[in-house]
Amino acid sequence: MGERTLSAPTQIINEKLNEIEGESAFTFLSIAREYERKGKRVISFGIGQPDFPTPKHIREAAKRALDEGFTGYTETAGIPELREAIADYLNNRYGSDVKPEEVVVTTGAKTALFLALATYVRAGDEVIIPEPSYYSYAQVVKLFGGKPVFIPMTFEPNYGFKIDINKIEEKITSRTRAIVLNNPHNPTGSIFTPEQVDALMELVRRKNLVLVVDEIYDNFVFGNTSFKSVMTYSDWRDYVAYVNGFSKTFSMTGWRLGYLVVRKEVIPKVLDLAVTIYSCATSFAQKAAVEALRGDWRPVKEMIEEFERRARLLYDILSKAPGIEAYLPQGAFYMFPRVSTLLKTLNVNIDEFVMKLLNEKGVLVLPGKAFPDKAGLEFVRISFATSRKNIEEGAKLIVEFAEEIMSRTKK
Repeated sequence: MGERTLSAPTQIINEKLNEIEGESAFTFLSIAREYERKGKRVISFGIGQPDFPTPKHIREAAKRALDEGFTGYTETAGIPELREAIADYLNNRYGSDVKPEEVVVTTGAKTALFLALATYVRAGDEVIIPEPSYYSYAQVVKLFGGKPVFIPMTFEPNYGFKIDINKIEEKITSRTRAIVLNNPHNPTGSIFTPEQVDALMELVRRKNLVLVVDEIYDNFVFGNTSFKSVMTYSDWRDYVAYVNGFSKTFSMTGWRLGYLVVRKEVIPKVLDLAVTIYSCATSFAQKAAVEALRGDWRPVKEMIEEFERRARLLYDILSKAPGIEAYLPQGAFYMFPRVSTLLKTLNVNIDEFVMKLLNEKGVLVLPGKAFPDKAGLEFVRISFATSRKNIEEGAKLIVEFAEEIMSRTKK
């Protein structure tokens, strides 16, 4: 008999899909859940979502919309009152001049990112991505025939990460189309200084590039850290595709609501693509989002304050761990410490290290290689989106784990 031919639905028609990688972080989350199903307790520092319920007044707004029968299709761009509320938020917070007609409501910030890159990236284009990075950026670039160009950020012990503008400029070629900026930053919890953001904006002006900006963590800013949004620049329309959303600030991860802001001349093509993909964002969720932006912000403030306390608690404990280069996160809800000394002592790679910690101590962190490309090979991501009790217990177990490893070098 000859070789069996795959049926048409089984074949991968678009070869670009072979280049796309899933979010490998979820592999480790699945392993942790399997441990829990077997009765083993796991303290998870893996998940990247607030562990707070969506505030009550937001949930009530969604219920009202449902009771009023607001359950049909909406405009693809989003209901007018939500687009207006988003524009008002950006204008009031950042002194910008966004018009509602420059806003597109999406099914999560990932969809906004997809639309932004789909709009600007052409086959053969290069897109510069500072790394470590959120995995989605590179995947979408590859899907549209572009090439991700990763630029390692600079790690400074006791401080965190900085972007190196000179390294970025050195990698710009005639094929460079865009630069991605995620600020505050996942996975590192760093916030880039106003001077760094100024320098990056000046670079895209000089090189006439697109700056794809993800500010989904813009309210997670701790202490006296200075955060500068790109929406503060008067010429943002000429260079910026801006992504934000409701998942983090309002603990609305499951509601799937984000938004893209671009100059109005680009909006018609964005909407052509959006209506093709998802028609519109969920109707009653949009009503809830209006309430989120226009309603009581006290629950958000209280949540941010709690995350700042957690960041300090995590740092205070891990800073005592031998072989772990901890630092105080400036924003988001992540720390990305270097563990190279522990890796060398154990003679393992980062995946093996994560599994050993999980097996021996019941603590899950994520391997830095899950945040491409190669800058995270000696790092782990620790999310402090969990209770202070879990942070205290889990961080102490990590310290214990590190002490046991380092004690081997003394024997």
